[in-house]
Amino acid sequence: MEPKENGSELGQIIDGPTNPMVTPLLNDLYQFTMAYAYWKAGKHNERSVFDLYFRKNPFGGEYTVFAGLEECIKFLANFKLSDEEIDFVRDCLPGSEEAFCDYLRGLDCSDVEVYAIPEGSVVFPKVPLMRVEGPVGVVQLLETPFLNLVNFASLVATNAARHRFVAGKSKSLLEFGARRAQGPDGAISASKYCYLGGFDATSNVAAGKLFGIPLRGTHSHAYVSSFMSTDEIVDKVLRSADGKTTCEDFVSHVQTWLKKIQYSPSLSGIFSETNQSELAAFTSYALAFPKTFLALVDTYDVMKSGIPNFCAVALALNDFGYKALGIRLDSGDLAYLSREARNFFCTVERELKVPGFGKMVVTASNDLNEETIDALNKQGHEVDAFGIGTYLVTCYSQAALGCVFKLVEINNQPRIKLSEDVTKVSIPCKKRSYRLYGKEGYPLVDIMTGENEPPPKVKRKIILSKVLIAFYMIYFLISKVGERLLCRHPFNESKRAYVVPQRVEELLKCYWRGSADEAREELPPLKEIRERCIKQLENMRPDHMRRLNPTPYKVSVSAKLYDFIHFLWLNEAPVGELQ
Repeated sequence: MEPKENGSELGQIIDGPTNPMVTPLLNDLYQFTMAYAYWKAGKHNERSVFDLYFRKNPFGGEYTVFAGLEECIKFLANFKLSDEEIDFVRDCLPGSEEAFCDYLRGLDCSDVEVYAIPEGSVVFPKVPLMRVEGPVGVVQLLETPFLNLVNFASLVATNAARHRFVAGKSKSLLEFGARRAQGPDGAISASKYCYLGGFDATSNVAAGKLFGIPLRGTHSHAYVSSFMSTDEIVDKVLRSADGKTTCEDFVSHVQTWLKKIQYSPSLSGIFSETNQSELAAFTSYALAFPKTFLALVDTYDVMKSGIPNFCAVALALNDFGYKALGIRLDSGDLAYLSREARNFFCTVERELKVPGFGKMVVTASNDLNEETIDALNKQGHEVDAFGIGTYLVTCYSQAALGCVFKLVEINNQPRIKLSEDVTKVSIPCKKRSYRLYGKEGYPLVDIMTGENEPPPKVKRKIILSKVLIAFYMIYFLISKVGERLLCRHPFNESKRAYVVPQRVEELLKCYWRGSADEAREELPPLKEIRERCIKQLENMRPDHMRRLNPTPYKVSVSAKLYDFIHFLWLNEAPVGELQ
């Protein structure tokens, strides 16, 4: 979609969605059939309120990371059907009136408002991620695109956050999933939202260009096996890092270091002759990238060839002022091999008097996921960075998040969707959402209230504390606490609790006001969204975050909203009759 000025009160031009295929036609047919039926019934301009939310946290966990909001706003800002698209819709709706095409031709989002939780926030089931208000005809056409843009984004960001949690803060996480992702958009989206969820870099060059994500990558087994001997290296010259000296035959210098390693008393028993074609590949790669040399060492044999060859090249680079980065392991027993590699590096540092050599970065890949990283942690390993692909970007353990888009109010009349499955009953009316924090600073509960209910308060409470000043006893204010608030489970009468919040945060903020002359939240850059995500995850109570049997986070409604939900439920549910 080309950028258009669509309902922006400040005249700002917002770029279109990252994927040009995200147009009003990225929709289910029934959205257009409903739009036509609304129009035919004269209901298309009725003011509606829809909630976008999900019903269950993914991956057996108890939290989700909200992502995809920026792309939704970009789509909204550029929402306009072209004449060609309108002609196609007409062909899809045989018998539709030509005047409906005129209606579609004038359709935009200048009368739509979007309130949302900030992207990158930790979110929970039932609480609206987005509240969309506007004429029902146009808002209905936003349902499928919004769900498409939020579902996968939030799922893969959550998957990334879970991998970050199990790996720990100190490890680097690299997203290597482009080749295994579900198509080009799956690859680009996964790279973006894995970075948002806490990954450090991607191998996806297109994502690096589009979003400014740091890029990481070295070489594959193909590069190593493409060499037969060091005779294939034509240009053997290496200029020193400071530019003052030149090594005319770097290959010979590498081979000299390999012999020194072989004759080292502490290392001689580990290997004898290494694979010379692998040595040639490493040397060639180091000549191409002396500042960022990192080698894949498992093409032939890690400890008998890959590690010694890498060390020979790294030591040769060190003589000319360059510091090799490290190695990558892509097969075998990663825990054992990483420990053995680390021991080898430390021995080289000690025996050959090379400071810092023992701190070489060890990167591990090979179909890693949450479970394998957790197993590595339990076994003990020396891996510094994990390259994760298939299980991460495909969200292998859960196919979809399951977000829904439900009508909760029309023409100021609350609406409810009923079901025999209580988890599918919607929470009616236009609502406000708050996060209540406890004494330790952790979130305690999210609560939804009716739009016109007063917000939970944090009021001053005087704690009597005696201080003797000039022989007078005085009392003074030393803290703030909240009012006692009854929080109720939306559908379970017996689940309720009083909460005294120490801090209250309103969750929904306005990100789109159409043509209204009011300010709205700006869309932050990806790096800021990522920082928000990391900060929020760190601020969660540990028992909500753990992989095994996490404690469910509480989501509630106010007492007034609870009463109204069940009043409307009884009012809308048909009464049966026994014969």
